[in-house]
Amino acid sequence: MENQPKHTISQDEIVISIKGLYKSFGELDVLKGVDLDVFKGENVAVLGKSGTGKSVLIKMLVGLLKPDKGEITVLDQKVNELDAKTLDALRLRVGFSFQNSALYDSMNVYQNLAFPLTMNVKHLGKKEIDSRIKEVLEAVGLEDKMKQMPSDLSGGQRKRIGIARTLILKPEIMLYDEPTAGLDPITCAEINELILEVQEKYNTSSIIITHDLTCAKITANRVAILIDGQFLKIGKFKEVFETKDEQVNSFFKYNFIQ
Repeated sequence: MENQPKHTISQDEIVISIKGLYKSFGELDVLKGVDLDVFKGENVAVLGKSGTGKSVLIKMLVGLLKPDKGEITVLDQKVNELDAKTLDALRLRVGFSFQNSALYDSMNVYQNLAFPLTMNVKHLGKKEIDSRIKEVLEAVGLEDKMKQMPSDLSGGQRKRIGIARTLILKPEIMLYDEPTAGLDPITCAEINELILEVQEKYNTSSIIITHDLTCAKITANRVAILIDGQFLKIGKFKEVFETKDEQVNSFFKYNFIQ
């Protein structure tokens, strides 16, 4: 498959800027000087084997972890310097789609989607809440699942509802943490297509954390390979993987692509 997202990217507008980022946990050096810019409307896939610091990176983007050194700017705000109130306001503009979907088991789909609205957008009435829930469920193709409990949904459906819950606050940036992990190939293809649809319909900019090469190839305008705490190569999928670099090729062999 040679298709890649066709969405228009504003290369004169950077929405995420990462400069000289370092992070260690005790004696373990996870990130060792990471640099990356993400443009408005762009999907960037961060590729790496398990345990290479991919999830650490996106947690630092929203202030869940602090870097040891370096600078992170998100939507023109320096994340490291924000107070708690300003950081909370920034997080509302950044959607985080968790690997395990992070749905509340005791709530049905409607309640799971309504929860972030009632917590964060105080002025909305029931009619507006209903309208937003209907919109995001239609966007993920699950408008008939409103009254279902998470336990009644398939893994792919839970992923979709997790993405819908993120979209309901109309974020400008989407962070996807292993969106295709644990899914069968057909469901993976559906989630990849959904990521492209979200980019197109909502004009989001995204970082997609994955070790799935097929996901990266289909959904990302550019890919960045994280090896040994640094981005070894950043560029279009074909540019990155048409190389004799053994570290890049070993990652390609580690995975499988049609």
